[in-house]
Amino acid sequence: MRIVMGAQNCGFGPVAELAAVSRLLAGHERVFVGDGVAASFARANPDAFDDIRPVSGAVDALLESSDHVVSAMDADLALRAVVARRPLVMVDSLFGFWQLGRPPARIRDLCESLPRSGFAAADAHLRELSPHERVVAAHLLATDSVIQNFPGVGTRLAEFAALGSGPAVHLTGAIIDHTGLPGASGAAPPEYDLLVNVGGFRNFLLDFESNNDYLLLLERRLQDLPRDWPRFRRVLVCGGPFAGRRERTVSSAGREATYRCPPRRELLRQVAHTPAYLMAPGLTALHEALALDRLPLALHEQHYAHVFTVRRLGGTLFGRTANRFSDVVPYDDVPEEDFAGTAALVRIAGRIRTDEDLYAAFRRSFNERVEQYLSLTSARRRHGVRELRDVLGGEPVAPVVARIFAQ
Repeated sequence: MRIVMGAQNCGFGPVAELAAVSRLLAGHERVFVGDGVAASFARANPDAFDDIRPVSGAVDALLESSDHVVSAMDADLALRAVVARRPLVMVDSLFGFWQLGRPPARIRDLCESLPRSGFAAADAHLRELSPHERVVAAHLLATDSVIQNFPGVGTRLAEFAALGSGPAVHLTGAIIDHTGLPGASGAAPPEYDLLVNVGGFRNFLLDFESNNDYLLLLERRLQDLPRDWPRFRRVLVCGGPFAGRRERTVSSAGREATYRCPPRRELLRQVAHTPAYLMAPGLTALHEALALDRLPLALHEQHYAHVFTVRRLGGTLFGRTANRFSDVVPYDDVPEEDFAGTAALVRIAGRIRTDEDLYAAFRRSFNERVEQYLSLTSARRRHGVRELRDVLGGEPVAPVVARIFAQ
């Protein structure tokens, strides 16, 4: 069976989930189609796919020669699959996050009247929908929806069910590379004292060279780290911004910080063994840490989805200890909207980076969060892992995928 696969081009979360599903389908021909940060991840983890291709005019012909399509929140690929009349599986870890400005019934009606003569006509038919609404439309058009559990998902699923006919919905727990966990958790001494995982970073607004105030602020903070935390003599900073020519090692006064973007399974090994772990509050990275019995400390929010995640998990130890820009700057001017909210976070990071008083407050609050995190006993950390598993748990993704593709 030939399976065409693609992921939303926002950070590493969607494509990491796609790779996890792909590894469960190793007996089939798995063709990844994509560009940007998603393609960068795929190329860095080539063992997860059998072929990696850019998006081009040939994608429609590829879909027509396929037997199945799997889309991790990539609405355009989903729409192309529907036009090509191929079975479509939507994989989604943010199902409860998508913001709807129209009644769900309106989105359903547009889906029911969708022209299937070609992608251009179908795309024009859905033009009134926002990017978030197009993802929801893709679910309504899918054959199967694989939805990762999260607080609030139940409400969205009830709204979904009330619309009537739709995809077969499968609520799962963590959509991560479970097959790679045993190799990551084997006994090994730590190579580093601190692991900092910023994720893929690049999305609809953020980039490595523009709208990158968050990265510049983080790098300034990491330069100060040895003075504040001499115990962190060896630091590994991982993520999309440090791939290829951006990889480097900085040494000073007997301390070393390495910036790189390792393959995912290598990153999992570092998560398992590095004593202190700071990560951007993305759900895929969080689930990976929990699967390895690690409680991480959340870095400040890069984009609005991180604000959403930390708020929804605010009753957990992870949520209570998380770094927040609101520790320093009130969120009065952060709109409750994905693009505008993310743009506001970029401005906040820029203000803190360039204002010495704000940066001093940021540094103090960061140190307080790190101190609180390091002071947690092993029992408290285990409790923090258990309570997140209770909140985020669900049916394992492997049997779900097996059922879908056995049909």
